[in-house]
Amino acid sequence: MAREMNPDETRSFLLDGTRTGKLAIVRADGRPHVTPTWFTLHGDDLVLTTHGTSMKAIAIRRDPRVAMCVDDQAPPYSYVMVEGTATLSDDLDELRRIATAVGGRYMGADQADAFGARNAVPGELAVRITPTRIVARADIAD
Repeated sequence: MAREMNPDETRSFLLDGTRTGKLAIVRADGRPHVTPTWFTLHGDDLVLTTHGTSMKAIAIRRDPRVAMCVDDQAPPYSYVMVEGTATLSDDLDELRRIATAVGGRYMGADQADAFGARNAVPGELAVRITPTRIVARADIAD
């Protein structure tokens, strides 16, 4: 039977393995846009990187409200949906920390530093999503 995840379960779910987040933003004309993205957590915030000219960055500059959904595609199915406010930073030290952490998660610890160095360059941005609402459901099909 479907159930709500508690905060510890939610955090563990978001950090488990290499699940991608599906980040939703709103285009200037009001159309929604969803894109898969690699991310990790820093405290309670979701963090990721993007290029300064990406649709994500352009939309966040205009309207910082975003949503991200992370799901488990194996039975009994679970998901976490985070609504929040995104901020962008071009601080290269912050960008390197985030890119290295994300690289370690998705590329492996042995690739983390190289991934961080490659992605912490001018033109790239750190994205920090501060949650305003979280829906976390486990065992959907149980």
